[in-house]
Amino acid sequence: MIKFPVRNHLVGLAIAATLVATACAPKVTETTASPEATASPAQTVAATDASATKADVSVGKPAPNFTAVDSNGKSHQLSDFKGKVVVLEWTNHECPFVRKHYESENMQKIQKQATEKGVVWLSVVSSAPGNQGYVDGAKANSLTKERNASPTAVLLDPDGKLGRLYGARTTPHMFVIAADGTLAYMGAIDSIASSNKADVAKAENYVTKAIEQVLKGEPVTNAVTQPYGCSVKYAS
Repeated sequence: MIKFPVRNHLVGLAIAATLVATACAPKVTETTASPEATASPAQTVAATDASATKADVSVGKPAPNFTAVDSNGKSHQLSDFKGKVVVLEWTNHECPFVRKHYESENMQKIQKQATEKGVVWLSVVSSAPGNQGYVDGAKANSLTKERNASPTAVLLDPDGKLGRLYGARTTPHMFVIAADGTLAYMGAIDSIASSNKADVAKAENYVTKAIEQVLKGEPVTNAVTQPYGCSVKYAS
């Protein structure tokens, strides 16, 4: 006669444990390209794990200093720009996700708006020789002119040292560094992970927002987002 109350009690405990486990389970965020995306799945990096970025590249911490040569043969160090906001843009002109932002003139617009406010904009090419997106200085300058782009400089990183230092995984992959040298933003250029130019106008532009907030001395609302695009074509 007493077996039923005990069994009911055990069943109740099991149900309660299940509810608690469900409530505490971590939420899984997925990055998906829109149906209109034209890039092949193999070109898309589903950057779902922020821990894949180098541990010493974190928002709120000093951005790693670097030395790199630009498309005109001039050497730059990040420390040269102390006191200025700096944007790092990883790029590959053959990547459909990059083309989306240049062919829509979205990237040029952001570059122009930023540099007119005194921001230093450094486009970085980490494609290795023989890989998609690799350019020499002449080609980089030609692309800048053809696309009416407005970077402060195009840094050539064929050995991938700068890209790997920052853990750059996609093109585009964006970083905003505050005037005091701390990293203020890292991640996607905007909120819609597709290669469809029509999505540009509908997306929230994280980089524009981050630059505005950093220039005002405000904390960045979405300081870390998931980058999307083509994988950076590092040397193997």
